[in-house]
Amino acid sequence: MARTNSDDLLMEDDLAAAFLGGDDELIAAPKEMMEEAPAEVSETVEDEWENTDDFPGQLAVDVFETADKLVVKARTAGISKSDLDVSISDNILTISGVLSGGEDEQTTRWHIQECYWGEFSRTIALPVQVREDENSVKAELKDGVLTISFEKEKVEAPKKIAIQ
Repeated sequence: MARTNSDDLLMEDDLAAAFLGGDDELIAAPKEMMEEAPAEVSETVEDEWENTDDFPGQLAVDVFETADKLVVKARTAGISKSDLDVSISDNILTISGVLSGGEDEQTTRWHIQECYWGEFSRTIALPVQVREDENSVKAELKDGVLTISFEKEKVEAPKKIAIQ
C-alpha cells in the first residue's frame, strides 16, 4: 500500500505522543511484548547483535552508465589504497577492504557507535557486459570516493532472420 502525506503525519503524531508521554498505550505495548518474549529468544537476539564480527560490513555503491562506460562509485572515506582490493571476473565486481581506526582500548562505555570499523565487502553483478582487460578499466580513489570506470562491451544489435 502506498503511503501518503497524511500517513506520515499520523506516524509523526504517534511518535511525538509516545516520546512526550501523551499515549500510554504506545509506550506500554513494546514493554508488554518484551515481558512476554521467552528469555532464550531475547538472549539469542542480544548475542547475535553483539557478535557481528563474522559478518563483513556492506559498502554502499552507485552504479550508472554513460554512452560508452559503466561507472561504479563507492564512498570509501578513511580507507587508504593499500587497504582496498578491487577485482572483476565474469562481469562480477568485488570491492573489499578494511576500515581501521575505530578501536580505542581505553574506552569503558560507548554512548553512540554508528560508524562501522573492520572488514567490508561488496560483490555486484554488473548490469551490462564490460571489458575486463587492464586497458579498459580505470579505478581512482580521490577525496574518499572510489570510482571504477569500465568500457562497455560492444554488443551487436540482434539480426533479423528471414523465415522461409
